Amino acid sequence: MTLVRISDDALAIACGADEVADAFAKAGCTVERVSSWGMHWLEPLAEIDGEGFGPLNAADVAAVLAGDSDKSIGRIEDHPFIAKQQRFTFARAGKTRPLSLDDYAEHGGWLGLAKAREIGAAATIARVTESGLRGRGGAGFPAGIKWNTVAGAVADHKYIVCNADEGDSATFADRMVMEGDPFMLIEGMAIAALAVGAHMGYVYIRSEYPHAIAKMEAAVRASAHIVAPFVIEVRTGAGAYVCGEETSLLNSLEGKRGEVRAKPPLPALEGLFGKPTVVNNVLTLAAVPWIMANGAQAYAAVGLGRSRGTMPIQLAGNVKHGGLFEVGFGVTLGELVMTIGGGTASGRPVRAVQVGGPLGAYHPPAEFHLPFDYEAFAANDGLIGHAGLTVFDDTADMSAQARFAMNFCAVESCGKCTPCRIGSTRGVELIDRIRARAGRAPDKVEALPQMHNARKVERSLGDEITLLEDLCETMKFGSLCALGGFTPYPVLSALRHWPEDFGA
Repeated sequence: MTLVRISDDALAIACGADEVADAFAKAGCTVERVSSWGMHWLEPLAEIDGEGFGPLNAADVAAVLAGDSDKSIGRIEDHPFIAKQQRFTFARAGKTRPLSLDDYAEHGGWLGLAKAREIGAAATIARVTESGLRGRGGAGFPAGIKWNTVAGAVADHKYIVCNADEGDSATFADRMVMEGDPFMLIEGMAIAALAVGAHMGYVYIRSEYPHAIAKMEAAVRASAHIVAPFVIEVRTGAGAYVCGEETSLLNSLEGKRGEVRAKPPLPALEGLFGKPTVVNNVLTLAAVPWIMANGAQAYAAVGLGRSRGTMPIQLAGNVKHGGLFEVGFGVTLGELVMTIGGGTASGRPVRAVQVGGPLGAYHPPAEFHLPFDYEAFAANDGLIGHAGLTVFDDTADMSAQARFAMNFCAVESCGKCTPCRIGSTRGVELIDRIRARAGRAPDKVEALPQMHNARKVERSLGDEITLLEDLCETMKFGSLCALGGFTPYPVLSALRHWPEDFGA
């Protein structure tokens, strides 16, 4: 009987994977639902004896089984998109059934936890520190230093909190881990718990991820005996983007309003319920089992400068080959967009690439030489963030994109600090005035209402742009968290690289 493997990833299901799987089953095949390979433009993708077929629909099944389908992509592991990767975190992607403990163990699962239990807490923290692993949620803070701080804190309770509130545009790696390899995340959390002396952990997942929530809950139940006495609970967020910020997330977990806390105190010392807490992103914790099983040096040997190891990079937007590409730091932006991504899906020239979600800067093709590295992007007034890339072709209006950034901040602000709460509202108004002077049609999204007592002041276009730059500087350095602090990145980069779209 023919064995057919098809992903049950949320994206694959949205593209029709369930219907294709049913068609294969009705044709007499044995169907296994596995994790996604990450080649999203080919979903639904079916694998038979290592050969891939996609994108498929139910009507293609007969031709595939007859051996005369034109949807074959050859051996999946030999496909350039897969062959060029360095897969540490996603080494099992496409190969295992997400909730099979047998599959996970057969492909190296639990080896990292076994090693941590063998060498003890201090040596585990030392190994993570020596690997050079930095937070994959955007800040890039060394994971070993954070763990060491929590380990050294004196308290009756300590917690591990996994930030799975993946809200950035063009990001889906966290979702793919939770839906495709949930035991890896659980193992990473258990290792962190052993290292710092925690007995309780929480996975905070955004409510828009029902498949990931269901997978994680099932995986937590299935593996409870393996990670005991460490206990994990899955908690669902309430849809606030700002809860991706660690202190807002902690407030939400405690049942409070999701708003930013002032720091200090740091969560590592006074976090969840006032206790020392490790707050790490999904990809950070998911990298730990590989490091423990294969050694710090093997991980640190990959990468560039202070950015060690691999990064699961997500390609989305107007791009031909959208999907997940894991590779060591140092690959250039141009190679990611043009070679790996295949350029725009529309076939038109690339105009801009936003790196790092809705708060990331826009980069023109002139910056395609930039290596994917925390420091290189920071030096260029950009940020890697969660490593999501959104591609735009030459039809994009960059002043409209700048307005979107400010409006996004205004809508999602928790309201705690004035630069973010008021600054974003004034920013939308400013950009609307600039766009009107430049002859742009009004945006379909209505501008936020002006303050009733605001004085009408006649300014030139140049004055308005200068005022926008000043406002961005205030938000950048005066906001309590990254939402207000990073919103100026897309606005200023659009203004700097495409002044013509602002009438300048």
